Amino acid sequence: MYDSILQGQDWLGELINGHPNRIVNSLRMHKNSFEALCRLLIDRGYLTTSRTTRVGVRESVAIFLTTVGFSSRQRTTCERFQHSLETVSRHVKRVAKALCRLAPELIKPPDLQSCHQKILHDPLLYPYFKDCVGAIDGTLVSAWAPAKRHNAFRSRKSEIAQNVLAVCDFDLMFTYVLAGWEGSANDARVLMDALRRDGHFPWPPQGKYYLVDSGFCNFPGFLAPYRQHRYHINSWRGAMFEPRRPEELFNKRHSRLRNAIERSFGVLKGRFPILKGPMPCYSVRRQVDIIIACFVLHNWLRLNYRNDNYFVRAERGEFDPDDAADDAHQIAQTSQTAMDEQSHFRDTLAHAMWANRR
Repeated sequence: MYDSILQGQDWLGELINGHPNRIVNSLRMHKNSFEALCRLLIDRGYLTTSRTTRVGVRESVAIFLTTVGFSSRQRTTCERFQHSLETVSRHVKRVAKALCRLAPELIKPPDLQSCHQKILHDPLLYPYFKDCVGAIDGTLVSAWAPAKRHNAFRSRKSEIAQNVLAVCDFDLMFTYVLAGWEGSANDARVLMDALRRDGHFPWPPQGKYYLVDSGFCNFPGFLAPYRQHRYHINSWRGAMFEPRRPEELFNKRHSRLRNAIERSFGVLKGRFPILKGPMPCYSVRRQVDIIIACFVLHNWLRLNYRNDNYFVRAERGEFDPDDAADDAHQIAQTSQTAMDEQSHFRDTLAHAMWANRR
């Protein structure tokens, strides 16, 4: 039934040779970055022309980008490329697996020993956060699940979702991703699972720490804000809302720095609306591959095309912060002495900030 005069390869050629904004609107990236991505996958041997359908690498990648770049049903992609639903699904799978093979070299910890330039050159953050190496948070990603598993995947927003844990640095680069947890799981539970059984988690060196929100526990290696005090950056707008206590000042600067991961999630979901839904009827394993592939593309574009329009808009604050913060709390299995030491360290920072606030 796919008998359009303009076949998928013809449409892609028109897109590449047409107005520059057309390919951005359709594939969520510029022509140069699209061509470079295709060359990378070909040079690594991760993608070749399909033997069964004779679909080229460029068309396969375009099918994947069209699928993840629009929160619409796959049948729209089928009509666009004039392929059957089975063919589109197969090419989405093969491109997602190819991108996942790039994950070890693109989603990896940065230099955890040095102080980041954003902190080093900001007098409101240095020297208080000089030992901070990144931020951690969880985000809800659209999911598909069979009816018998809806309760497990139903989030606090009553949506079928996965809870994805991520770590990012202050360049908006993701350095760790754990996908596959049901939407009903809170962030702290997912983090505890990553620390216990996932040997790839980038533990901070001795004396270093990640910034986390109030949904996590304040213990060595993870610095949380004060509870029962204002925290999110939007609550500090206006002169009348200036901090009046050391704890509030600490929370304001903590939120300002940790906002990097919320902006990263904003860019990710803005570029790939499939993460906001609806997710096609794929198995959980396939959905995890698609999620990891989106994170890989985010990092690859950030690394090679820093002037990409999505990142420019993020620096201007045009993306709304991700609102998936969870206030559920879970105590880590660590000693009370270590937790008290971390609380004392946080109090020391707060009072030092307060003493030098002028």
